[in-house]
Amino acid sequence: MLGSHLRELRERAGVTRTDAGWAIRSSESKISRLELGRVGFKERDVSDLLTLYGVQDARERDRLLQLAREANDPGWWHRYGDVTPEWFDSYLGLEATAELIRTYEIQFVPGLLQTADYARAVAQLTPGGARTDSEIERVVALRTRRQRVLDREPPLKLWAVIEEAVLHRPIGGTDVLRSQLGALREAVTRPNVTVQIIPLESSGHAATGGAFSLLRFPQRDLPDIVYLEHLTSALYLDKRDDVEAYTQALDLLASTSPSPQQTEQELTRLLARLP
Repeated sequence: MLGSHLRELRERAGVTRTDAGWAIRSSESKISRLELGRVGFKERDVSDLLTLYGVQDARERDRLLQLAREANDPGWWHRYGDVTPEWFDSYLGLEATAELIRTYEIQFVPGLLQTADYARAVAQLTPGGARTDSEIERVVALRTRRQRVLDREPPLKLWAVIEEAVLHRPIGGTDVLRSQLGALREAVTRPNVTVQIIPLESSGHAATGGAFSLLRFPQRDLPDIVYLEHLTSALYLDKRDDVEAYTQALDLLASTSPSPQQTEQELTRLLARLP
């Protein structure tokens, strides 16, 4: 996020990457890596770049320098690096700082709403080889720790649109699904959690490309980010056209699906149908 902001400031000031690299006694490629968030930030370098870009306001400089210091501090999620792929680390950092996440799910209950038993069953579905019991428990611990964003102050706002098929799939068995549906029914009573369910009989909709999430941040000068996860990698999209396309898809899903007020009743119906 800091890299994206520095890129915007550089472009607004009309400074080339070559000139920016010269200002911090480095190279054009170093500036590119900084702006992509692929290397750490030296506070001195950030300060020099802010001066070059004409950022004189003391409060703005302090805010960005503080962000540089925070960017170099390992997040709590790095403790779980042994059970998460490297490309997922960025998402964990974004999730921890987002103020709103809108997500469309076709396979699983959203991670932030999963029970421990459901998360454990999902962790056992890992492709490419089974996890050990201890690794599975660390995945569950990570999932549980992530859910604290819903209880912080101010809490993360989560808006999930879920295919009904997800809520019929007995991952972990019927008892696990029953507990998960009950937990989901309780979660939707929270003011910061909104869930909509797309009925099985739905004739189709705009989000035909698979699950994705849209993250929004409290800093208004930071762009929204679309997250798409694949089997062995993930995409992070922040270009305006991409973000607008996915935002429109979510808006259409929300407007054509049953209202959130119907979700609790629907979950009660699904629970009653379980054996």
